[in-house]
Amino acid sequence: MSITEILHDMWEIFIKYYIGQKLLFTGVGYTLLLSVIAVFFGAILGALLAIGKMSRFKVLKFIISAFVEVMRGTPALLQLFMAYFIIPMIFNSSGMSAFSCVAMGLSLNSAAYVSEIIRSGIDAVDKGQTEAARALGLTSRSTMIKIVLPQAIRNILPALGNEFVMIIKETSLASTFFVGELMTTYAVIKGITFNVIPILMDIGVIYFVMTFTLSKLMGAWERRLKQNA
Repeated sequence: MSITEILHDMWEIFIKYYIGQKLLFTGVGYTLLLSVIAVFFGAILGALLAIGKMSRFKVLKFIISAFVEVMRGTPALLQLFMAYFIIPMIFNSSGMSAFSCVAMGLSLNSAAYVSEIIRSGIDAVDKGQTEAARALGLTSRSTMIKIVLPQAIRNILPALGNEFVMIIKETSLASTFFVGELMTTYAVIKGITFNVIPILMDIGVIYFVMTFTLSKLMGAWERRLKQNA
């Protein structure tokens, strides 16, 4: 198959299936929904883990550190399989959807990485500012919210943007459970056309457009924050 034929098939498949049958909107919709859920809950849980890891309670620090190391040291696909089989057992719900299990698995995975990003961002803030705030009578909570976190957010924004991009790409693993994201559409169209390469290239272009657009938006937001600092 020549390059010209591949490009022609890419266009034909894109128009017929991704646009004509609206698989583009379905695949991109599920991909973005999974990514937003994972990043949103991952950020919340990651912030709690980061604060817990910086606490004085050694047992809590040990548990959080163990969780983070396990999540960062094992493959994301393995974690999704564990979530798929274990989460319904924990909630005693055999009818829990694959989408919900995958979303939870991705959220836990994201939380482990986000916790380290937030912790490093907080550590990067000058300790003298914390001491000055406490000397002025601010509580630990007020110091963290009003002094430390605003500066930490500017420090960690590029890393959080990269995490969002990584999560978008990791949603491709959800196709193992056939939840409807972009790589699931690959399996659907492949079963109809048996034309693998053009479908994969179409999906690659779509992923690139999403991640490239997100990177540019995050970069613009970062520059705006620096100008307002």
